[in-house]
Amino acid sequence: MFYINSSLSFPQKRMRRNRSDVWVRDLVQENRLSVKDLILPLFVVEGHAVKEPVKSMPGVFRYSPDLLIEEIKKAEDLGIPAVALFPVIETEKKSSDGKEAYNPNNLLCNTLIKIKKEISNIGIITDVALDPYTTHGHDGIIRDEKINNDETLEALKKQALVQVKAGADIIAPSDMMDGRIGIIRKALDDHKKQETLILSYAAKYASSFYGPFRDAVQSGAMLKGDKKTYQMDSANANEALYEVALDIQEGADMVMIKPGMPYLDIITIVKQNFKVPTFAYQVSGEYAMLYAASENGWLDFQTTLMETMICFKRAGADAIFTYAAMDLAKWLSE
Repeated sequence: MFYINSSLSFPQKRMRRNRSDVWVRDLVQENRLSVKDLILPLFVVEGHAVKEPVKSMPGVFRYSPDLLIEEIKKAEDLGIPAVALFPVIETEKKSSDGKEAYNPNNLLCNTLIKIKKEISNIGIITDVALDPYTTHGHDGIIRDEKINNDETLEALKKQALVQVKAGADIIAPSDMMDGRIGIIRKALDDHKKQETLILSYAAKYASSFYGPFRDAVQSGAMLKGDKKTYQMDSANANEALYEVALDIQEGADMVMIKPGMPYLDIITIVKQNFKVPTFAYQVSGEYAMLYAASENGWLDFQTTLMETMICFKRAGADAIFTYAAMDLAKWLSE
């Protein structure tokens, strides 16, 4: 509980004194953003010398592995500590069971091998979920018109293992199947990959803010129905605490709240209750809204984006996934 000493009042106490100049505002600032707080999501596509714009996310591109490596090098030079990779899978390689996800020679695994041959001082995070690989756009295997949780777990375990063997530093299950952290943790330990980190998308909400991402990985048009039977209800907060507690118990090293800005309260309660590394994802819809508003002259992109980052830090986020990580890193260096 916050109490104010009744003897302190205007004019003896003037709150504006601590806002009077830039230098004093810097001295008393409670939360700060560093380039070390940023994680850059990147999309990888088959081919060579390919750089495709994502129409719904201005300034964001799909890169072939050769150009992706150049982008990762730029991020490394800017001091960004990690990137997160998301593959764009060709339609003919998709299937109802998403088995391409655990093909050791798939696009993502081959890209990881190439990255690790050239880059060693930046963390590589990989997404564990079936939706880029399925013909129905869901994160799990469908049986009798329902997502089969336990059958999906076996596929996710295989997917995680091939990614780690190819060079992933952090495995990030984003599927929201029950029990997947425990299954993956045991599989990694059994294969002597116990040092591999698990970043769990522990509180991932069934959100309307994911549209541009699904455009980027070309899964949106394929999605049949919605994901509300496995992603969380946006009305629920206590449920997030249960999800996070279970994932930590099963072996997660870090947890993710997704989306970001609409769920700042969830970031705060998770951080306050568990004291574990807590990440936020400024998702595609959040990024696209800010960019579109700035393109129309309604907002200033740089100052508004910086404000959102400080909001994440104030809420308790230790790191932030953002498509604007490179821009932010440059602005912070200036």
